[in-house]
This record gives sequence, structure tokens and C-alpha cells, in this order.
Amino acid sequence: MKYKILLYADFGIDDTLALIFSFFSKDIEIVGIVADYGNVSREKVLRNVNYLKYISGHHNIPLFEGATIPLTGISTKYYPEVHGVEGLGPIIPPTIHFPIQPIHKILEVITNNLEDLVIVSVGRLSSLSVCFILGIEVMQRVKEFLVMGGAFFYPGNVTAVAEANFYGDPYAANIILTYAKNLTIFPLNVTQRALITPRQVDEIDLFHQKTRDPLGMIIKPLLDYYYKFYSQSVPGIKGSPLHDAFPIWYLLNKDKVKISEIPTRIIDDKGDAFGQSIADYRYMYSPEYVRHKVAIDFQPEMFQKDIMNTFLQERGIPSNSGIVS
Repeated sequence: MKYKILLYADFGIDDTLALIFSFFSKDIEIVGIVADYGNVSREKVLRNVNYLKYISGHHNIPLFEGATIPLTGISTKYYPEVHGVEGLGPIIPPTIHFPIQPIHKILEVITNNLEDLVIVSVGRLSSLSVCFILGIEVMQRVKEFLVMGGAFFYPGNVTAVAEANFYGDPYAANIILTYAKNLTIFPLNVTQRALITPRQVDEIDLFHQKTRDPLGMIIKPLLDYYYKFYSQSVPGIKGSPLHDAFPIWYLLNKDKVKISEIPTRIIDDKGDAFGQSIADYRYMYSPEYVRHKVAIDFQPEMFQKDIMNTFLQERGIPSNSGIVS
């Protein structure tokens, strides 16, 4: 049986790789995509997702309008040096017209798949928090939540202490930490080690130059752009970190990730600690903290092996997609 995933993302490069990984996996079914602001504006994210739906052949996956601004009301800063001006590195996607649904319709997808739905959020948490505000009774019955965000005892990637997804909307992140049931957090200190090397990217590209799968053929330009940024910002790094593919990989490989239940909190007071994620390891932890599962370690070599095994195969392309590989 396939895992049913509702994916919330702000489609830059690593979000896109998470979706591509899902499309190549035989064990994942994407039942809906929520397009959020974050790496680029929501309008660009919507365009990016429809482009990815088109070249993948997954034309019928429901796409939902997510949030355009955070609950904090603070203007969003974008980072074209990381993800490119359009969010897909050097790729300028054409405008593809597939239907786009309003945010309140997300609850219908959740209700229809409630018994076996996994919600994966790899961007800002504004849209996911809105779903809790609109329908907390339904949201608390979701089988599982997987969230990429935070950094525990590790430098942030936006400020000295804060990771981008939690920093982008700590108000929203605290709603999720307060009300979500069966939540697992994948912080930067773990996902930063989930690397794919340039040599591996070249191997994937060589394979898909032969399969002519348009989805496989965009992996190299995306990750070459991404690695150029990381090789400059993190000197000595051996590859591109697949932050957002990691929670989906975990879903398929739970025995390969070390998880610990930890009392957690996110700082939403303005100041140097804004957006910081904190873990309270004391025996008598503060009542302001909520216990959640947090990934603390994994086997990087197994991650790379599984990523390569997934990408180095011909995927099942939906019938009537118009794609010939």
C-alpha cells in the first residue's frame, strides 16, 4: 500500500527535489499540493508546481493556493542566490494552466483521506496553521505530520540561531507545535547532512539522458545551481543537502533514523532569538514546551544509497499524460 502524502511546500530547489523524489518512488502517492510563499512568492510557486505537474505527467493532482504572507505580518525576504529568481535555479518555467483551488478546500482532501494521510510540510508553516484554525478537529485526527524546520544546538541558516521555515513564521510554527498530534520534526542539524554529491548528480543525469524522462532531466541543472550556492556558503561541503526530501525518505525508512521525544518551543518574541527552536532536555521541563518526536541522527550512507536507487530507475508515468520516455 502506498503512503498518501499531502505536501505543503514553497517550491524552491530542495522542495522540488522532494516532489521529484516522491514521483520516482513507487511507495508514495501525492494526494494534494499546497503552494506557499517562502523561497519565492506564492504566484511563482503556483507556476512552478503546475510546470512540475506537466512535465511529470501528474496532471490531476489537486493544487491549492497557500498563504501569501506570514501570520507575523512581516514582509518576506527571498533568496535568489539559493533558489534562483524563479525558484528553480536556472530554469524559467512556462505558465501551464491547471486548476488551482482555494485554501479552504484543503480540508476536503484531508477529510477524504483521513485514516491514512501523512501531511508533510517542508516550507513556512503559515498555510498549515491556517488549516488548524479552520478545522482543528479534523487536523488533530490526521495520522501523522512530518515537518522540516528548526535547528537544535546548531547554527541557523537565516540568523545565528534560526532556521528559515521556523524563522519565516514562528507564530504559525508554534500553532503546529501546540496542536498537532503525532508530529515529527526534522531540523537543520540533521537535514544538512542529507547530501547528494556532484558525481552522483552526474550519474543520475547520464541515466536520464538515456531515458529522456523530462522530470529526471531537470535534476542536474537544479542541483548544480544549488551546489554552487552551498559550496560558497559552506566551504568544504561535499554535496547538496536535500533538506526537504528527507522527511519523505524517513517515511519509507523509519528504521534508519534515530528519533527522540523532546520538549520543544519556538521563540516568537522580537529580538536576536526570533524564530529560534529550543529543546528542553531537563527532567522537569517548562510547561511552555510541548513534547514532540525530533530526528537527531541517521545513516547518511543509507540515505545516499536509497536516493540513488530511487532516481536511477524508470518511473511509472501516468497514462494519458502525453509524455513518452
